Amino acid sequence: MIQTLKNAWKIPDLRRKILYTFMMLAIFRLGSVIPVPGVDINYVKSIVNNAGLLSFFDLVSGGAFGNMTIFALSISPYITSSIIMQLLTIAIPSLEALAKEGEEGSKKIAQYQRYATIILALIQATGISVGLFRGALINQDTFSIIVVILTLTAGTAFLMWLGEQITEKGIGNGISLLIFAGIIASLPSSLFTTFALTKAGQINPLAIILFIVIAIAMIVAVVAIEAGTRKIPVQYAKRVVGRKMYGGQSSHIPLKVNQSGVMPVIFAMSLLQFPHTIAYFIGSEGGFAKFLNTWLSPTGMPGVFIYNLLSAVLIIFFTYFYTAITFNPVEISNNMKQNGGFIPGIRPGKPTADYINKILTRITLSGAVFLAIITIVPTIVLGITHIPISFGGTTIIIIVGVALETMKQIEAQLLMRHYQGFLK
Repeated sequence: MIQTLKNAWKIPDLRRKILYTFMMLAIFRLGSVIPVPGVDINYVKSIVNNAGLLSFFDLVSGGAFGNMTIFALSISPYITSSIIMQLLTIAIPSLEALAKEGEEGSKKIAQYQRYATIILALIQATGISVGLFRGALINQDTFSIIVVILTLTAGTAFLMWLGEQITEKGIGNGISLLIFAGIIASLPSSLFTTFALTKAGQINPLAIILFIVIAIAMIVAVVAIEAGTRKIPVQYAKRVVGRKMYGGQSSHIPLKVNQSGVMPVIFAMSLLQFPHTIAYFIGSEGGFAKFLNTWLSPTGMPGVFIYNLLSAVLIIFFTYFYTAITFNPVEISNNMKQNGGFIPGIRPGKPTADYINKILTRITLSGAVFLAIITIVPTIVLGITHIPISFGGTTIIIIVGVALETMKQIEAQLLMRHYQGFLK
């Protein structure tokens, strides 16, 4: 692996992309420690530390939420707007037609998504300022509230731009890398607190050992499922063009067991935040907020079971949803037919598309169920053992999944230049 990194560093273009990505992530971390003006951080921490799901959001934001910094909302509004736009693209014919217009249509939809992100950020920022963290405002006049709302909204808008810049000019998916960086930045303090409590005798060491064993097993399992592929054989008919004969070779269509990557987990995580966004307007002392902290908390009983059940259902749904958006069997079938390709024993055209879709549906189900299990098992263990750490199945999938996706992009760049990549 060291040799691979050396090879990557030797390529000027790839080196610039890596340095640019790290620079953008460094800016993200810098903004995560700049506090919002006029806010009592101790008051915010007291609320976040006593609410299970809010602690998890604080982990994902890299501590920005619990410290009420300018990036407190993290990239959550952008993810939510992405879900909304993808659903609307399917439901509204005009948006569906726009999505099929190629690059220009994609640019327009991306612009609509940015507008939706700003609107959602304004809503969440308003909910936090006038509801959940109203008591944290040192001056509770209208001007101070507006300043907090605009600061949080501007922070999300900047993160949205930052993520898009990483995707365009750096390495990896920018939005996923921002979430990844936030989790990684939060882990040291969270782990330190857990081991300090264990040393003080407040946590059973056997519970820690059990969680470590499960976490390692989950990491190995995620790596295995990410590498899992079903290959559909494809044969190309021989064609004579002029005096030359083309075709006759064999190939395959690679169908990944987890075709959608980490996006279903990120989407499910974002959607589970929505009820809490509503609770922001009510305030932390409201009955609805207390109901959520009791029955929809990933770290306490009995909410851990309901939270994980909803997580599993949403992950399975978004796995199928995202796979349907990113992989089109009809388009694959048409391309094969135009190039003289066929699957042995299957007629070209619609029968081929149906066959690919049938196999894709089967392996997607296994991948979706696997993702759901990986997500909920560590979280249930944490809920039962009462280990005060937000590092659960969701974070394991995001960390490993984003790392693998980024490594694959670097590998692709290396292979283009005839270097050996990470994955063999």
